[in-house]
Amino acid sequence: MSDITPLNNTQMNDDRRTKRNVTVLVFAQAILGAQMPMIFVVGGLAGKQLASNICWATLPITLIIFGSMTTAPWLSPLMQSRGRRFGFYVGALAGAVGAAIAAFGLYIGSFTMLLIGSYFTGIYMSAQGFYRFAATDTASDGFKPKAISYVMAGGLISAIIGPQLNKFVDGHFVVPFLGTYLAVVVLNLVGMFLFLALDLPNGSRGQPKGAGPKPRTRGQLLSDPNILVAIIVALVAYSLMNLVMTSTPLAVLGCGYAFNNANNIVSAHVLAMFAPSFFTGHLIVRFGVKKIMSIGLLILGAAGIAALSGVSITEGNQPSLFSFYAALILLGCGWNFGFIGATTLLTSSHSPQERGVVQGLNDMIVFGSVMVASLASGRLMNCSGGSHLEGWTAVNLAMAPFLLLAGSALLWLALRPKSASI
Repeated sequence: MSDITPLNNTQMNDDRRTKRNVTVLVFAQAILGAQMPMIFVVGGLAGKQLASNICWATLPITLIIFGSMTTAPWLSPLMQSRGRRFGFYVGALAGAVGAAIAAFGLYIGSFTMLLIGSYFTGIYMSAQGFYRFAATDTASDGFKPKAISYVMAGGLISAIIGPQLNKFVDGHFVVPFLGTYLAVVVLNLVGMFLFLALDLPNGSRGQPKGAGPKPRTRGQLLSDPNILVAIIVALVAYSLMNLVMTSTPLAVLGCGYAFNNANNIVSAHVLAMFAPSFFTGHLIVRFGVKKIMSIGLLILGAAGIAALSGVSITEGNQPSLFSFYAALILLGCGWNFGFIGATTLLTSSHSPQERGVVQGLNDMIVFGSVMVASLASGRLMNCSGGSHLEGWTAVNLAMAPFLLLAGSALLWLALRPKSASI
């Protein structure tokens, strides 16, 4: 079903266990999640430093997304079998290993090692993506959107910690960006102990086979209108966010602004990604998930308009810092509404027995699309014209057809007869 029912007093009491888990996951999102803005700020710059061809500057970020995409199909069933905690340990250890390999690559000047380390970081990114799903494992239907939203709000703290930690370690090592990756190793090794406090099901291992209703096949799941539209909106929201964010540090530096300006803009963007999470779940309960997803898509469109405001390739007019801030803040807000809305719609459209398959399938498709967007970002930014202005313009114009796709999918779902919805 796609509509969210309000909580009654009994459900509120039943959600005490969920609230404990949400608290742990918020801290995990804040501490372990700080590595993502750190790496996304320096990943393209480190790639530009080591790559033999500037067109491949954002390839390290692409490998992170590729790692996440290829991990989700096996990590989600593993969590269903062994429990969420086990999967989160796997993710944190992979994050530490990946950062260590990337640091070694920077130290010896190896682009290949940087890419290998980035892939392992993708395993962590995949595990982090399941924090939002873990928040709903013990939640009542009415509390699910709030649980998802609160966990995502933990990213607000990571948005502060990550870029500021980047600033702190910048300049402490002769090799540029080495301090970032070494700090990420520490974050993973320390943060993984948070998962000891989780009170979640241990998984399905040992349970009798055939218990409960028979799960649907992948084809049947993808033919469910709610699941299909949830995946489309999630992949569009996440892909466009990544497309623009990945190119932003390159565009900011290309316009002559300082590295700290790029850090501050990305920090503002990540804040905007997660700050709305304090009320997104409440808005979904009040107004419905489809309306919130639609508003998210409109805000993403506004971000593209803001990014191009005042830009003139022929006259050489560059984006102002205000333009970058406005675009990236809108980009973050639009992602929040679209992605949390899509996650809520997905979790209300499958049975517990289908959780491992459908959540893994969702994240594989979503992050597969994000990987393409990340790769396209570097190509559009660096190789679509003779200047950074042409590249930045191409990146933002590329948003339009995908917003049209997601908007059309939502309209199709809204116009379907209620009797046809699940």
